[in-house]
Amino acid sequence: MPIPPPPPSRAEYIWFDGDFVPWEAAQVHVLSHVLHYGSSVFEGIRCYRTPGGPAVFRLREHVLRLLFSAKVARMDLPFGEDALFDACLNSVRRNGFESCYLRPIVFRGAGSMGVLPVDNPIHVAVAAWDWGAYLGKEAIEQGVDVMVSSWRKMPPGTLPALIKMGGAYAMATLAKLEATRLGFSEAILLDFEGRVAEGTGENLFAVLDGKLMTPNLGHSILGGITRRSVMQLARDHGIEVSEEPLTRDMLYMVQEIFFTGTAAEVTPVRSVDGLAVGKGKPGPITRKLQADFFDIVNGRVADRHEWLTCVPAATRATPA
Repeated sequence: MPIPPPPPSRAEYIWFDGDFVPWEAAQVHVLSHVLHYGSSVFEGIRCYRTPGGPAVFRLREHVLRLLFSAKVARMDLPFGEDALFDACLNSVRRNGFESCYLRPIVFRGAGSMGVLPVDNPIHVAVAAWDWGAYLGKEAIEQGVDVMVSSWRKMPPGTLPALIKMGGAYAMATLAKLEATRLGFSEAILLDFEGRVAEGTGENLFAVLDGKLMTPNLGHSILGGITRRSVMQLARDHGIEVSEEPLTRDMLYMVQEIFFTGTAAEVTPVRSVDGLAVGKGKPGPITRKLQADFFDIVNGRVADRHEWLTCVPAATRATPA
């Protein structure tokens, strides 16, 4: 049975509606709209320790996706792009992190009860904590055992798959609970047509005869920022990349599978439904892309795509 991750090593302060407040003070009312109807959008962002200090991976793209999610969810933000960008950087700096995970979230607070948010205020927060490998250090090195979930991704015209909406992750929670109950580390979700979509919180790649394949956006997947990054790295190495439909039985045929995501980073898959993927260990393309990704984000090689944003000098401070 997979071991659940430890609780996060929390920060001292959380950026909440424009000010830094102590961790314990960042609270919401029990009648907040978000608790009853899942009305939130959020991002997951990583900050890495580099020789030049802490640096955030693709911060601008994450902020822009948060704004896009809020737009689709009809949530008018009280803060603009630059303010959110700075809030993320300052969350790292004020808490003195060298590396961490950032969680910006926009949500509807307490007001009218009912599905229609008549006068519910929009709140924005950025939390930070120390979060290692999402599926465990061993997963990064050796791969994980996964299953195809009995739960399916939503079809187009229901919940929008291209935004990170809190309510949509209820289904991912059910799939994750199913997988861990049955002794797997993660679940792979199929879409409404039975095509491969993604993991509960990760995009998926497969390798067949040297070609890198990933489901396209029409198969109810999130347009992952790490996904796009890995596709770029593959092209850097001359690896053919194709966005195309994948079927469940193709998962048993391919030579390599790996997950990508802010939390999962680049995590190999060693088996699906008890069947070994390839030789049952991370393959050469997975290893090449994984090594390149970690070399870049950890500052061991040049940031050739300008993906990293350096954080101002990290010092602990009282809230402004």
